[in-house]
Amino acid sequence: MTPLNRDARLAGFTYLLICLVGPLRLIYIPSALLVSGNPAETATNIAAHETLFRWGMFGDLFIGTMLIFVVLALHRLLKSAGPTLAVTMVIFGGLLPSAIYFINTANDAAALVLVRGAPFLDAFSQAQRESLAMLFLRVHREVITAAEMLWGLWLIPLAILVWRCGFLPRVLAVWLMLNAFAYVAQSFAGFVMPQLSDSLDTACFPLQLGEVAFMLWLLVFGARRFILTGNKTQ
Repeated sequence: MTPLNRDARLAGFTYLLICLVGPLRLIYIPSALLVSGNPAETATNIAAHETLFRWGMFGDLFIGTMLIFVVLALHRLLKSAGPTLAVTMVIFGGLLPSAIYFINTANDAAALVLVRGAPFLDAFSQAQRESLAMLFLRVHREVITAAEMLWGLWLIPLAILVWRCGFLPRVLAVWLMLNAFAYVAQSFAGFVMPQLSDSLDTACFPLQLGEVAFMLWLLVFGARRFILTGNKTQ
């Protein structure tokens, strides 16, 4: 295996770990434990499945850590195609999102403390604690909506690097760029036009498979030298 292939597969493997863990807190826990508009039932679910909720918190920390390794692996793989773009990719795709994941864990921690109760919370009634817990969970969701902007922006320099590098198919670059626009649109709609968020999520889903396709290509095929047409490998 060539060093280029090794770097590509390493990047794909670390990317895969994020793809496997990410849905735990973003999709599974909200659908299993959180009940929109019902703080009491949400608090009951979290109390009954505290271990699952804690795994979701750890999942955020794990993703925040692995993001650094992913962007560093991609930087090593693609920096020859554009050093400045590669650094931009590391900042928008690793450093900033990683900090957001770690900070956002505090919202889940606060919600869990309120659900479990403690002597210093006796000044609040149970209904008040449940409502405050729901508030922190809502803030967690809004922070994720804000983070979607970064999820999109980092894909722009990545897409350009993939287009330029010569050892990855350019169709992946196009798909990643569309993926970037989808995330940015979702973040924008989440704050400015929330009534369109659900329909936009459905429309953007096929575009967001660009990251999955990119990850699988790195993991399965690695890096292959392409001639100018981008259709044949040497």
